[in-house]
Amino acid sequence: MPQVSVRGKLIEHAETVFRRQGFDGASVQDITSAAGVPKGSFYNHFRSKQELAAEIVRRYSGATDFSMLEQGDGRSARERLRAHFAGQAQRTSSTGVEYGCLLVTIASEMPTAGEEVGTAVRGSISAWVDMLTEVIRQGQHTGEIQSREPASDLAAFLIDAFEGGALRGKATDDATASMRSLDLALNILDR
Repeated sequence: MPQVSVRGKLIEHAETVFRRQGFDGASVQDITSAAGVPKGSFYNHFRSKQELAAEIVRRYSGATDFSMLEQGDGRSARERLRAHFAGQAQRTSSTGVEYGCLLVTIASEMPTAGEEVGTAVRGSISAWVDMLTEVIRQGQHTGEIQSREPASDLAAFLIDAFEGGALRGKATDDATASMRSLDLALNILDR
């Protein structure tokens, strides 16, 4: 069995530390302790906590499952959108609703996290909006989605509703909050 590198250990454990403590609450010592590596080794692999956080955001975003958005199995655009978000809700539940979505946790601290982290968060959100926009456009084209609002605005609105619900769920320990908010938002697509 191959050994995990120090860099790999830092990346693997930093996501949990950032999710649970936020960017500002997580120290390099917290991250190296969780990874079981000496604190000094951190700077052999990362220039700063910001560089690691940006890497974690890109990694988290890159691991997002967009397969439910694909056409081909006869599901409507709305069904594909809901299935995608249900997968995201499950992802958050599996790591602890009380800790919420890593992207939202880091995004809420962007003013103090720095430009490198901000760029990674904005890029992740933009890529997510783009993926949803295409599905919404398909639904508008076929008439499944009645709203004539710009597809990109609707995509951003769905993310806002879902992530806002996730934030409420984090505060109230309600694993269903994000999907209830999303279902209400999906109703807007019919108007």
